[in-house]
Amino acid sequence: MAGTLVLAGTPIGDIADAPPRLAAELAGADVIAAEDTRRLRRLTQGLDVQPSGRVVSYFEGNESARTPELVEALVGGARVLLVTDAGMPSVSDPGYRLVAAAVEKGIKVTAVPGPSAVLTALALSGLPVDRFCFEGFLPRKAGERLSRLRDVEGERRTLVYFEAPHRLDDTLAAMAEVFGAERRAAVCRELTKTYEEIKRGPLGELAAWAAEGVRGEITVVVEGAPERTESLDADELVRRVLVREEAGERRKEAIAAVAADAGLPKREVFDAVVAAKNAARTSAG
Repeated sequence: MAGTLVLAGTPIGDIADAPPRLAAELAGADVIAAEDTRRLRRLTQGLDVQPSGRVVSYFEGNESARTPELVEALVGGARVLLVTDAGMPSVSDPGYRLVAAAVEKGIKVTAVPGPSAVLTALALSGLPVDRFCFEGFLPRKAGERLSRLRDVEGERRTLVYFEAPHRLDDTLAAMAEVFGAERRAAVCRELTKTYEEIKRGPLGELAAWAAEGVRGEITVVVEGAPERTESLDADELVRRVLVREEAGERRKEAIAAVAADAGLPKREVFDAVVAAKNAARTSAG
């Protein structure tokens, strides 16, 4: 008979949050595939568990090469336990390839539910939790990061991101540029750990705060786009931008204000202004 693949959720900070089944699975698994074997050792010591099975590394660098080996063990009847550094395997961590390969072979896949930085941050953010989407890590390059953010500029659901501390200020500044400096957000740092901190506020203020330097594991929760308050055609959007410009606002700020008032993505208002400008140039020519 084929074996079983077990995805094991591990604590995101406080080891006391380890699910009760985790110790039993660590002790009884035939194979433990760990993202970091040193962290696994600290986990087993903290839980006072002595694994009886074989321990192998399974991380981003060897995930593709090691998956066939683990699938072979599963086909042979082994119980394979997959653990990552923190949280649930395959959620922005190694695991998806192995799960997909196991499912394709008809192998049973189950889980030991555990703490989740995504859900913990969402619950603590103070933002709407009825509908949300997890966006993982944003691209490191500025242009690609802006492009990804613009893809969800009009998303109504609450957005959840992971981010590295040294990129947090740039990411929050990019979010303020695309979503608007007044869009509400929460930066959740070191969740469940000694120095846990939840910083809530408008994206513009959070970006200024992060510019001073932030440490630790970071999860960012951002309010979804506002509902459209009225239906406006392109001509009316352009007219409202022009009125604000004539009153002394810069075009960028005028577009952002009109978009916020109408509950529209800034890109939609910007495109309307550019189209009107091009049409006027063509007519004049």
